[in-house]
Amino acid sequence: MSTNPPPATSLTDPVKPHHKTDVKAEAGAHTHEDLCCSHHEVKIERWILIYLIGGVLVLTTTLSRLFGWLHPDVAMLPALIGAIMLGAPLFLASLQELQRGRPTSSTLAALAIIAAIAIGDYQTAGFLAFILLVADQIVRRTAWGAQRAIEQLVKLTPNIARIVEGGQEREVDLSEVRVGMTVRVRPGENLPVDGVITQGASSINQASLTGESAPVEVQPGTPVYAGTTNLTGAIELRVGSVGEDTTIGKVSQLIREAESTRTPRQLLIEQVAAYFVPVAITVAGLVLFFTRNVETAITVLVVVCPSALLLSSPTAMVAAFASAARLGIMIKQTAYLEAAANIDTVALDKTGTLTTGVFAVSKLAPAEGVDGAQLLQAAAEGEQQSNHPLARSIIHTARQARIETASVEAYEEIHGRGVKANVGGSEINAGRANWLMELNPDIRDQVAAVEQKIEGMTGVHVMRDGRYLGAVGLEDKLRPNARGVVERLRELGARRIAIFTGDRAPVAHRVGAAVGVDIIEAECLPEEKHARLKEMVGQGRRVLFVGDGINDGPCLATADVGVAMGLSGSDIATNSAGVALMNDDLSRVPFLIELARRTKGVVAQNITASIIIAVIGLVLAATGSLTIWLAAFYHFVGDVFVIGNSFRLIRYGEEFADTEHRTTKTVFAPAPEPSQAPLRAAAPASA
Repeated sequence: MSTNPPPATSLTDPVKPHHKTDVKAEAGAHTHEDLCCSHHEVKIERWILIYLIGGVLVLTTTLSRLFGWLHPDVAMLPALIGAIMLGAPLFLASLQELQRGRPTSSTLAALAIIAAIAIGDYQTAGFLAFILLVADQIVRRTAWGAQRAIEQLVKLTPNIARIVEGGQEREVDLSEVRVGMTVRVRPGENLPVDGVITQGASSINQASLTGESAPVEVQPGTPVYAGTTNLTGAIELRVGSVGEDTTIGKVSQLIREAESTRTPRQLLIEQVAAYFVPVAITVAGLVLFFTRNVETAITVLVVVCPSALLLSSPTAMVAAFASAARLGIMIKQTAYLEAAANIDTVALDKTGTLTTGVFAVSKLAPAEGVDGAQLLQAAAEGEQQSNHPLARSIIHTARQARIETASVEAYEEIHGRGVKANVGGSEINAGRANWLMELNPDIRDQVAAVEQKIEGMTGVHVMRDGRYLGAVGLEDKLRPNARGVVERLRELGARRIAIFTGDRAPVAHRVGAAVGVDIIEAECLPEEKHARLKEMVGQGRRVLFVGDGINDGPCLATADVGVAMGLSGSDIATNSAGVALMNDDLSRVPFLIELARRTKGVVAQNITASIIIAVIGLVLAATGSLTIWLAAFYHFVGDVFVIGNSFRLIRYGEEFADTEHRTTKTVFAPAPEPSQAPLRAAAPASA
């Protein structure tokens, strides 16, 4: 995985891109080679000797003429040689631009230097090239320094891993680590790979990935991530992904892709910028025709620089992606960031999004003539091969109650309805009440009686060999900041806020009332959720959907902006979404919208300022109000403004994080939580 800084603005760069991680991207996306000023990364060390020798030669001519050391004709020779040496990088860069049919700033600068040499003003040509090159390096170093902060994410991943084979430990290069290997990490070390803990327990600082300052306690079975820090105990983990495939590697790739993605806005900017060069050359020609002043014409060529306009969007996007990444928000494409700025409707999944998704059995509601233990045993036997959160909670409760479960002979999961299992020669059906009533319509009255006992809870109804046994009532907690997040979304202009859930209507209405949403869609099958969301999008609403479950995948893909609750969400949900939250803090959702709107504003400011700066420079140069020396520095005014203005977005993310850490784990006030009733069994109706 490359740890080199991403490209920064440069007038000179005749070399090819060096990023290993750019190889895949180049197959389907344009790099900044196509955008502006031969826009590859060039380190100053490659040209420093030429800069120094050329600068000394030009200075020699200046001192010789000042003190009369040499004959005037001889004194100009060092400046001529220096001007050619200093102009060489610009000449090469402009040649590349002309070959691509995209002349920009390098071409104008090279043309100005050639014009100065042509009229015999070697000293001016040399100093002009020197100032342009040195100022270019200063601007690029400024941008490079800011982007190095982004790359610190990648540098957190060690290059060496300690693998364990046959009980023996040895250190290897990270490139030699493969999926399935066992890696040992000692206290104080950063994790080199993503994986799952197999041995040991510790505290892990995941702030670099999630933005959460509080360490996470891990034990066997807990997933952990590259670039995070092991704090307290030695751990061993089974490798799940390495290098670019790790979560932190993907974040770095997305930030780099943000710089090279050409959105419709960027394509429009390029079309506008394409007129800069012919306009500058035309104005320079008119100035030369009417004034016969070559120096003024050269000033016009120097002062007009379309690079600031071309950088208006990419620099803002890179800064926004970096700001989001620092808070654990992974944005997959710039298009999703742009779409988030225009959201007017928000739809949220309930379980695992508005609520914690951690269920606890609160009540056993057996049917008439059924014992509570009998109900719990049947539920546990039916659900024992399911990975659903409700199933895990039921199995955990059964184990606590020391209930023995028979082995499963056959198992089938019915999509959106429940499970069917053959256990001990009998068939168990566990799931939705409607599904059980479809299988056995005669139990309708019994189900209605049980539903009253678990009012406001999530129920798993159980039937064995056609006999209805009752329902297990479960509850999960509302996220503390859920209501505050909904209120903030309204302040940001969300006209409609909806809950989509497959849970029962009473449960959905209880949560909806607690957080204050407008629309509640309850008892929805996955395909019904998807159809409802498609209907919203079809009505012209700009929809942001937040979810975390496997069933949320289609909705996350259909919405204008799909946000997955990252690390706790399923892989399908994360892959379907345009944005992944690397933690479960809902306050990141309104922050995403605010960041998107600020980014939109910054891009607009950059475009406006770069055009105004270019026009002012053009007028000043054409009227002779700007000397060629000042013009060389004015050439970079637009770049400096755009870079500085864009990187305010990074500071915005830092301010949000600082505020969050100074107060509580969330920015928003806690919402009232539903009561967590103690586990209790309703007495059988026959008792």
